Amino acid sequence: MVGWFSRKSEAKPLPVERGPLAVGIGGALDLDLLSLEANALGGDPAMPLPLSGPFIVAAYGEAKLDASTVLSRYYDEEHRLIQAMSGGGKPGDAVEDISFYHSWDSVVPSGASEWARWTGPQGLIGLPEYDADGILFRRFWGEGPNRAPLVEFVEQVDDGETVRSIHQTCMLYYRPLGQSREMLLINVERDLGERERQTGSSVEFMIGYGLTPADVRRV
Repeated sequence: MVGWFSRKSEAKPLPVERGPLAVGIGGALDLDLLSLEANALGGDPAMPLPLSGPFIVAAYGEAKLDASTVLSRYYDEEHRLIQAMSGGGKPGDAVEDISFYHSWDSVVPSGASEWARWTGPQGLIGLPEYDADGILFRRFWGEGPNRAPLVEFVEQVDDGETVRSIHQTCMLYYRPLGQSREMLLINVERDLGERERQTGSSVEFMIGYGLTPADVRRV
């Protein structure tokens, strides 16, 4: 009996619920992506579609986009994330938009001229179209034939041990995929823990798909 009570007293506290999906670091989500598979039939995805099954949360990120929108991101160990938009980013808040993204590629530009090619006034990120080795995506944010301003924010990412502040400058693109859409998020990331310079920054490419709140369930 004494040993049993001793072990019970040393039990770790439950992880703190994070974001509108109310999942803590180390917690699990269950993905039901049958509707995504059905809607994507007839399309040729840039990378294999995500599969239904468990998604173990390894880190949680949050950014306030404006006065009424909080971006919440749940990361796993496989370079995937579930992104949810809500009014306050609190457990129980209504999810206004939810999507799934998986890392596709990464580029580390060398020098100012290479950075200008991506993010300069005539840079590739923000143009009306982006050609990814023959796969053509159209810009989702911004209208007109000119380069659109990029979206910029700082995300606080917590893995349960450390919190990182990551400055992000991004643009979202899309293309039809069957009856659905395949999204391409092009994101310049810079860890604010590093020196205030672009050294160490990278251009990240993520492929994503829109979901519904019913497709994601907390376990």
